[in-house]
Amino acid sequence: MKLDVVFTPLGLGATEAAGRTVFVVDVLRAATTMCTALANGARAVVPAASGEDAVRMAQTIGTADVVLAGERNCVRMSGFALGNSPREMVPDAVRGRLIVQSTTNGTRALLAVQGARAIYVAAAVNLAVAGDRARTALEGGESVLIVCAGREGAFSLDDAYCAGRLARAALGPRPHRRGLGDAAIASLDLVRRYGDKWLRPFGRSGAGRELIRLGFADDVRDAARTDAYPVLPRFHDRRLTVAEAA
Repeated sequence: MKLDVVFTPLGLGATEAAGRTVFVVDVLRAATTMCTALANGARAVVPAASGEDAVRMAQTIGTADVVLAGERNCVRMSGFALGNSPREMVPDAVRGRLIVQSTTNGTRALLAVQGARAIYVAAAVNLAVAGDRARTALEGGESVLIVCAGREGAFSLDDAYCAGRLARAALGPRPHRRGLGDAAIASLDLVRRYGDKWLRPFGRSGAGRELIRLGFADDVRDAARTDAYPVLPRFHDRRLTVAEAA
């Protein structure tokens, strides 16, 4: 059994994700938004590295069912129908549609691990199903890697805490440290420090404080709703769809 965490995609070695089961975490807000969109009926979410890439992808796909979604520095990009708020991913906006999405951190993290054996998205809103899949992978002898999107290339408390919650869900309530990397141990220690209340680390994180300052306090609260959207997004063939039950 092996479980590792990296606190930003910049911490990945060239082949570190290869052959592993990877969970990408960007809890404030891309991972939460992706889960919300798929739970509310979006056909798929296509991550793009930049706004320009998103526009090109939408033009290439070229159907009326494509919706552009994205943000830079928390604010919806000009000309995009949707931003990066879970509150925008309502059924009327996303059902049956293909969402082409670009965000400051989360979509780039997904694109950074494309050589992995399997790639999933994890957040508070789908913690149980993500934890079940991670536990199944470990019990099957797979190596699991949790990749935090971080914040502009740096450590983020909200993602690291979420990584710890996911690791604990995969390992059980009394996790042993054999087979855990140092960052995984540190993430579990954050859970011991902050307990089970998501809003404590969210409100103290730089991302959480910035979102609240910009008027997105409701998004922070939505991101803290454990298992509100119990779907497991899987990144395969350049798009996120809902994974079938294990």
